[in-house]
This record gives sequence, C-alpha cells and structure tokens, in this order.
Amino acid sequence: MRIFVPSETDRSETRVPVAPATVAKLLKLGAQVSVQSQLGKTLHLSDDDYRKAGAEVVERANGFAAADIVLRLRKPAREDIALLRKDCIHISYLDPFNEPQLVRALAAAGVTAVSMEMIPRSTIAQKMDALSSQANLAGYNAVTLAATHLDKIFPMMTTPSGTIPPAKVFVIGVGVAGLQAIATAKRLGAAVEAFDTRPVVEEQVKSLGARFVKVDLGETGQTAQGYAKELTPEQLDKQREAMAKHCAQSDVVITTAQIFGKRAPRIVTAAMVEQMKPGSIVVDMAVESGGNVEGSKLDETVDVNGVKILGVGNLAGRTARAASEMYSNNLGAFVDHFWDKENKTFRLDLTNDILKGCVITHGGEILNPQFK
Repeated sequence: MRIFVPSETDRSETRVPVAPATVAKLLKLGAQVSVQSQLGKTLHLSDDDYRKAGAEVVERANGFAAADIVLRLRKPAREDIALLRKDCIHISYLDPFNEPQLVRALAAAGVTAVSMEMIPRSTIAQKMDALSSQANLAGYNAVTLAATHLDKIFPMMTTPSGTIPPAKVFVIGVGVAGLQAIATAKRLGAAVEAFDTRPVVEEQVKSLGARFVKVDLGETGQTAQGYAKELTPEQLDKQREAMAKHCAQSDVVITTAQIFGKRAPRIVTAAMVEQMKPGSIVVDMAVESGGNVEGSKLDETVDVNGVKILGVGNLAGRTARAASEMYSNNLGAFVDHFWDKENKTFRLDLTNDILKGCVITHGGEILNPQFK
C-alpha cells in the first residue's frame, strides 16, 4: 500500500505529522511511503533526512493522486479532498463535532476518514491516543509560558539578600493536561493547588505533591472515556464561587477544563479576574474550544487591571519537535496495529472497537452513528 504524508497548509502550524523514524517503521511493515517536499522544514528536517529513512519525496498533487493512505495532522481543506482517490484512507484530526460540512464532503468523495480525536481512550489504544500525547505537552507548555510572563520566580529561594516565597499556582481541571501542568509547576518549585469535578482524581493530584481543592457539587463524575461530565448551571455557579477565593490568592491560574465534543465551560468570570492581584497570570488552555475564562481571546494576551489572560492556541506546537515525534508515534502505532503483515495491507475491520469509534466516513456514507 502507498502511504502519503502531505505538508500542513496552516502557516501557524510548526508540527509535522510523520518523523523520519516513523517512515522507517512503516517501510518495515511493507508499505511504500512518500512525503511532500519540504515536509519537515519547520523542524529543520531536510528532504534528504526523509530519503535516508526510505521515503520518496514527491509533489503534493502527485502524492495525493497515488495514495492508498494519507497521514496528516490537521483536517483537510476542501481542495485536498478533491485530490483524494475514492476508497483512500485519510487519517488526521477532523473535529467532526464542529465540521459537519467537512464530514459530508469526505463521505461524498468516498473517502474512509479516520478521526484521531475519536480514538477510544482504552488500554489497547494508548499508543495511538494523540489527544493525550498532545495534551501532555500542552500542560507542560502552559506552565513554562506562565513562568515566562510572571514577574516573580516559581521556586522558594533563600539567599543572604532575603527569602523569596514560592509562586502559588492553581490548576483547574485534572485531565492529562492538568496533571502535566501540576507536575511541571511542582518541578519548578511552585506551591500548587488543583481542582476537578471528579473526586476520583484526588489521589493523582496528591501523588504529584499538590493540594486537592474539594468543592461539594453534588453528583458529578466522568464519562466512559474518562472525560468530566458536563455540570448543571447550578453546579457551575457553586464551583465558580469556590474558585474565586483560590484564584484571588494565586499568582498563576491555569484552566484546562473541556467537555469532549462541546464548547468549553466558562469557569473563571470577569469578576473573578478582577479580584486577582496585579501581575498575576491566567492561562486559558481551552481558548480554542470557546474558553474557560471570560475575556480570553485566541492567540492574544488580554490585560485586565494588570492581570494577564493568555489565550494561546496550539500550545503543544510550542515544543514542535517533541509534539511531532509523539504524534508521529501515535500514527505509526495506529497503522501498525491494523496492518496485515502477511498481505502487507491495512486491515479495515469495521467490527473492531477502536475503528468503530474513530472511522467517521466509509463507502460513501457517514458511518459513525454520532455524526449521521
């Protein structure tokens, strides 16, 4: 089978879908791999780096025309869909909850579209879980970004000139990104508190050396995929009331709360930001899906009476090389898991639980029942 890896067309995207090391692994499976010229330019990877790994370097249109499988990072543009062969397997982020027209276009083109966001969070699928791999790096980058903007240091420092107390960091939302934010802030020496609507994560927070903030919200929990369940308006009000005190006492607030497939919940209000100390930093990690913080703007820094609200998109991309390597490994693991090594082809077993979750379109139809 012929696998093609195109360059990303979004100029702000510094990550690449497939690294040379993954090319070599795909070739060992028996696949033919081609990449678009200048694929790795943003990571200072040359075409020769991919050639040495065994890939053929081709022009974009030629790569699409010959591909049985396309591996990429971001969702395809409409003009790219027109270049895909019927029955081609296209594997990337798709944002299917918010892109119904894109899903319909992929179905109409006869493309088998796989959404990396929809890979189930199960033990067997851990190596393929791109949401987790990128969220890990996003959590790390949120903390280092806050440290860069904060006008004080994170660790306690005792010197002949005096003792500097540690920065106080408050993390709201303890998923993959939140846990990495907690761990990174602790490694930098901050005093860390964290809150989540799921009481089950308390032990994880404590194991990282942080304090878990308890708020009695009544019945809460998590979905089968491990995501926090959506709160009622009454629960959100109660949560905000409790959060206000902790935000006011913190030097850095990092919000990570997202609801899979829905708009991010508004957790930090303008009134809460106004109560924070001038010089404090708020990092809204959910800004791309609507934002947790009132007043945050995508890819902008908003100053509210000296409090900076950072709404940085694509946080994982701030460490593009590591993010690319991890996403590339996710794609490689996905292809390897479903590869028929005897016949050297991709096994599209639509009865498989993983594929049932992430295959959105196939055979000219929208296959996934959530999007029909």
